[in-house]
Amino acid sequence: MEVTLRVLPLDDGSEFLLLATPTGDPREREHNRDSAFVQALLTQDRIGVAFHDLNLRITHTNATFGPPLRPGSSLHDVMSPQDARELETALRLVLETGEPLVGQEQRVRSSLVPGLQWTLSLSALRLEDPQGRPTGVATLFTDVTAQRVERPHQELRHDASVRIGDSLDVIRIVQELADILVPALGDLASVDLAEAILEGDEPPKLTGGGQLHLRRVAVAAASGSWPDSLLSVGEPVPLMPDIPDVRKRQRGEGLLVPDRATAVAILGDPDLVRAFVPEHGHSAVATPLFARGLLLGSVNVWRTEQVEAFTEEDLELLQEIVSRAAITVDNARRYIRERRAATSLQQRLLPRPTRDTPAAETTGSYLPAGGGAGIGGDWFDVIPLPSLRVALVVGDVIGHGLHATATMGRLRTAVLTLAELELSPDELLTHVDDLVQQLVAEAKPQHQDSVGATCLYAIYDPASGRCEMAAAGHPPPILVRPDGTVEEIKVAPGPPLGVGGMPFEVTDLLLEADSILALYTDGLTALGGRDIESGTQRLVGCLAARCGPTRAPSLDAPSLDAITCDLLADTADPPPRDDATLLLARLRKLPEGSTVDWEFPSDPTVVADVRHVVARQLTAWGLDDFAFTTELIVSELATNAIRYAGGPFSVRLIRDEVLVCEVSDRGNAQPRLRRARTTDEGGRGLFLVAQLASRWGSRYRQSGKTVWAEQSLTLPTQ
Repeated sequence: MEVTLRVLPLDDGSEFLLLATPTGDPREREHNRDSAFVQALLTQDRIGVAFHDLNLRITHTNATFGPPLRPGSSLHDVMSPQDARELETALRLVLETGEPLVGQEQRVRSSLVPGLQWTLSLSALRLEDPQGRPTGVATLFTDVTAQRVERPHQELRHDASVRIGDSLDVIRIVQELADILVPALGDLASVDLAEAILEGDEPPKLTGGGQLHLRRVAVAAASGSWPDSLLSVGEPVPLMPDIPDVRKRQRGEGLLVPDRATAVAILGDPDLVRAFVPEHGHSAVATPLFARGLLLGSVNVWRTEQVEAFTEEDLELLQEIVSRAAITVDNARRYIRERRAATSLQQRLLPRPTRDTPAAETTGSYLPAGGGAGIGGDWFDVIPLPSLRVALVVGDVIGHGLHATATMGRLRTAVLTLAELELSPDELLTHVDDLVQQLVAEAKPQHQDSVGATCLYAIYDPASGRCEMAAAGHPPPILVRPDGTVEEIKVAPGPPLGVGGMPFEVTDLLLEADSILALYTDGLTALGGRDIESGTQRLVGCLAARCGPTRAPSLDAPSLDAITCDLLADTADPPPRDDATLLLARLRKLPEGSTVDWEFPSDPTVVADVRHVVARQLTAWGLDDFAFTTELIVSELATNAIRYAGGPFSVRLIRDEVLVCEVSDRGNAQPRLRRARTTDEGGRGLFLVAQLASRWGSRYRQSGKTVWAEQSLTLPTQ
């Protein structure tokens, strides 16, 4: 080949550098190479190329897709004015600055065919002459219309899969669904749900039009404001005509509305058109929330600002997303139903939160674990007992859920039944312990370790101020005295229920009127993530701060409800890990002179004296109207004590809302009501007492027993 040779001496003169180059003009070779490159670009059809002069008119192009570009034409000739202005602004910036434009996504709408548009990925660079002066702009572009449609669909699918399904709140799920669809798919979205879903029930299976029992529960608008004319959140769906599109929806089929005229023709009724078709809506898709053969509701999406009409691909995408949401909605519905059933069961098993008895004013509160998300086995009870006494109970079953609630119900029923027998606290817990051991034996082997409970049972007598209590593995109560001092009562510890083989001991103490007794479960001390020791200290400190001196209650004295709210204040963050139960009792004592008692020897002749002192006391109380029946009752009970018990006996009268007559002796034989035969000389005493009193019974004491009879002091109206 012909070359041009240059020989250059190096510094020391002994060596030379030979430079050989092909003969010819290098600029000509570069020009040939550039021409080949341009020719290659213009002859292929995958990448669009257009050369623009300084006025941005097209000089050369190879475009076979997108807008119909022709040499000599301007951008305004082939695309909408708005798109042409945007593109010209970008190209003039390239001409002025020389900074290339790379990969800009440009929407191009045809000015020749309405509704026809493309999305182009556009790059542009400035053309210059040998002196560096601008001569025009070269643009390279590819059609990404299909990718533009598919990419948002993929993002929408991903967004829906992430955001839908992490909640068991039906309203939150469908609102999240509406928010996802706007503006990614349309400009307006609404969700209608069957009214039964909101209650956790299955929706009715309907066919045809009429009352569909649907209610709008969620909406979303790209503008942020839902149109006033459309059906709003909370409003029921009006009566629908019996048309094929309604029946298709009830079978689980979707609906594509290509234009407004079609929507108007489907609905027919102008009122329905105003309720369902937005003012500028031009295209819609709708699909039912369908799960397990049940029509849970409907999802509707309209386009008002987006110019493109919905396609079958859009409907398929909506059906795919809504089908996933329908499963989540159905799961949430079933959770609502089960949660409602469990909560209703527990609420029915627990007593009413406040009670007012002659012995105490009480307020109870139960807080399930998880901030209300679960149910458990804690319970409290206030049981009125004969002779104006009251039993206070707090218990805690191991575990959570329905099995714990069911066990709690059985134990509470057992305690109520045993309390009616007027057993002492230790005897009652012994019987309940036997029941729990039976439950353990009935449980499956893998569940036996999870059956158990703790319990505290206390009996308070307002006549004497005496309180007896026993604990089965339960935290001791806290006492707030009238002077404001607070102390944790030292209760003899006992094993949890179900352990067996260990006795329970009774703690006996005298309490002053207006004292506050706080019974609780260990979940209360764990509120706010505390350990038991610090939680108990907080409980004591809060009671001391809130209760204060209560010897002379006034209007400024804190209510038990207010104290309860303060003690449960740490329930929000973090949610309680265990159920928490609190029972507060403000104790009372009967007024002085409301009780009298006498001691009598075991002699039949003293029965007349018994009747005499009782009649005299009733006169002093202004209860002469009850003298006759009370004398009969007390004489029969005294006679039985003399005849069957032996030894001295005592008589006590208690007056409050009822009149209680008690006869205590040293006998251990429980009196039994029977029907005497005509030839029997005795056996009619208790029958007579049962007829005269509103109720009667007996209870054991540490030595002997007490038989009591109660009469209402409200005389029957004539």
